[in-house]
Amino acid sequence: MAMNSILNSDDIKKALDAFKAVDSFDHKRFFEMVGLKAKSADDVKKAFHVLDADNSGFIEEEELKFVLKGFATDGRDLTDKETKAFLQAADKDGDGKIGAEEFAALVRE
Repeated sequence: MAMNSILNSDDIKKALDAFKAVDSFDHKRFFEMVGLKAKSADDVKKAFHVLDADNSGFIEEEELKFVLKGFATDGRDLTDKETKAFLQAADKDGDGKIGAEEFAALVRE
């Protein structure tokens, strides 16, 4: 499943453009701009599964680095600093990865 089957392509493009600059990524603004925050719990879960590239049931740090590419192939890679901040914001149980529930909670923030 592609992210543009869940979200509006124009919203995705605008959000990716807004965070093109290195170290500018802000997950709260990004999820709001792409429209994920307003989506149903089911759609948020679908988005999680798109980002969980290895289908492990978690988004690990390595997958987080490429999270913008999960929204569009021309999305940039997150920097190590952005990746760590994103992981820290979402990883409530401290296991070093983001589960579906943690992802949903982060989107709703």
